Amino acid sequence: MAQAVPAVRDGFRPTKPRDPGAQPATSTYSSLARTVRDAGLLRRAHHYYAWTLATLTVALGGIVTGFVLLGDSWFQLLMAGALGLVLTQFAFVAHEASHRQVFESGPRNDRWGRLIANVVVGISYSWWMTKHTRHHANPNKMGKDPDIENDTIAFTEEGVRQHRGLKRWINRYQGWLFFPLLTLEGLNLHVLSIRSLFSGGPETLRSRIRELVTITARLGVYVAILFWVLPPGLAFAFLGVQLAVFGVYMGASFAPNHKGMAIIPADSRIDFLSKQVLTSRNIRGGRFMNILMGGLNFQIEHHLFPSMPRPHLIRTAEIVREHCATLGIPYTETSLAQSYVIVVNYLNKVGLAARDPFDCPQYKLMRKV
Repeated sequence: MAQAVPAVRDGFRPTKPRDPGAQPATSTYSSLARTVRDAGLLRRAHHYYAWTLATLTVALGGIVTGFVLLGDSWFQLLMAGALGLVLTQFAFVAHEASHRQVFESGPRNDRWGRLIANVVVGISYSWWMTKHTRHHANPNKMGKDPDIENDTIAFTEEGVRQHRGLKRWINRYQGWLFFPLLTLEGLNLHVLSIRSLFSGGPETLRSRIRELVTITARLGVYVAILFWVLPPGLAFAFLGVQLAVFGVYMGASFAPNHKGMAIIPADSRIDFLSKQVLTSRNIRGGRFMNILMGGLNFQIEHHLFPSMPRPHLIRTAEIVREHCATLGIPYTETSLAQSYVIVVNYLNKVGLAARDPFDCPQYKLMRKV
């Protein structure tokens, strides 16, 4: 039996010496992949995505109709919140297209992914593809995973120590500030994606210009309609609510997947199966959660089989869970609420590196004694 790497919250322990007679980890993944493929779980689910896109299109049409009928009314903020939710659901489908989950053809997935991401959501598809591909190759690996790169939120103590000023102060309380900061994530995603189109990348200049023109036109028309139909104050409020809901929904869907799981040092080597399972966390909740989180609730299976359509993840989870139990590899799953508690506690723990030791509540208590 293969020896598992212990899962840890704030670090990574290398694999213990293997039993010479143990089956290689690469072989165990191959056998798992063969079982999944033979069960037909890698086949495309065309009807599922057709119904999903049709439902989202109808919902978007309903929001547009409600926006027109309400006119100058503060009830428009309900439409803004609904729009943030629906655009996030569209973003989930664009994410799935980028993983080749929707169609067999790569170019067809890319065409639909670009249409949904650039035209509907207003975020660069090529930027997302580049960033997300790097993440999947090395989840939670220092220096490799862009999702744990140092930013306003620091995911390692080393990252905290690099910050000064406002960022350093934010890090002191970053666990508690995480969800409030997500209200700015919608704006941040738009800015980062547009900035990436100016800074270059794997896409050709022509492709980047085409994306930039499309996204700029989409955002320009959207903002122009808001200020044409609504008075300035209400238009700004509508835009703020929509971006805030979009940012919180996106962040709250992606954050539970890896935050607080094992962080892999840059110089560590680990087999594919262990790397993907030990750094990922599943969220319980079945089919409802699968719709709510766009399949991200089955993060372990999504990382092991990135091209697997969303509706097949539920059955695959049963197979993977049994496979991991046989090998002794920890398989992590929890409730959505508990995952948020884990994320907040983890970020607060990392943020302790930003605190002055004389600021410590325990220190102050001891001084009083």
